[in-house]
Amino acid sequence: MTEKDGVLYTVKQLAALAGVTVRTLHYYDEIGLLRPARVGENGYRYYDDAALLRLQQILLYREFGMELLQIKDILDSPDFDLIAALRAHREVLQDRITRTENLIRTVDETICHLEGEKPMSGKQLFGAFSEETQKQYEREARLQYDPQIVNDSIKRWNHYSQAEKDHILAEAGEIYRDMVEAIEAGRAPQSPEVQTILERWHKNIFHFYEPTLEILRGLGDGYNSDPAFIANFQKLHPDLPAYLQQGITQYVDDLETAEIERMLAEDEARNTRRLE
Repeated sequence: MTEKDGVLYTVKQLAALAGVTVRTLHYYDEIGLLRPARVGENGYRYYDDAALLRLQQILLYREFGMELLQIKDILDSPDFDLIAALRAHREVLQDRITRTENLIRTVDETICHLEGEKPMSGKQLFGAFSEETQKQYEREARLQYDPQIVNDSIKRWNHYSQAEKDHILAEAGEIYRDMVEAIEAGRAPQSPEVQTILERWHKNIFHFYEPTLEILRGLGDGYNSDPAFIANFQKLHPDLPAYLQQGITQYVDDLETAEIERMLAEDEARNTRRLE
């Protein structure tokens, strides 16, 4: 079937093409995530090329673990840029390939180390995880918030040179390794030493986007609730997810307290000026 020289797909055809169920497409229509180009007098749904591209975006974002309503907010944003989104998806997928290759290499080197063929330093044991941290997990976490953050972050990251990107990711990896050392040293997540490490973590995030206190707290909660975060942080240390959440909670609480005190001081100063 055609409409203005464009191919239209029935719901069954689109379901078969995309590898999803007809019921899934019906549900996407019900929640306004994927509307058909038109509905026939017989009630049949027909989808055009624009719908195919939108469905591709939906499936890609689902692959990255996003919820449907979050995807809808992003795709419906007036600032949404399809080409920029595709480039971002490609970057995420390339990161996963690189990460997998690094993990395979680290596993192989560890096997050689344990069999006595090639010694490894402590830094080498964690070498595969530096690109795993900020580049993938912070990106996935921040997508749960304002969709505008996505586009801004893409532009910011693409602005860096490769040397700058390597430095940022290496810095992030060092932060998480320092957190593991803090755990093994028996330091409490609320201790000044750990809070100082979290200050570096906070500054590193600014390389990707402007984090609000809400986002920082959400990251901490996600580290100890999201299965993907938990599984990967536990590769560094079994206690790291809960340790990070506790430390970040304290860090954000302190920032909020400082902000409240600043606001109170400003109010008091204004009131003093009025009385003078």
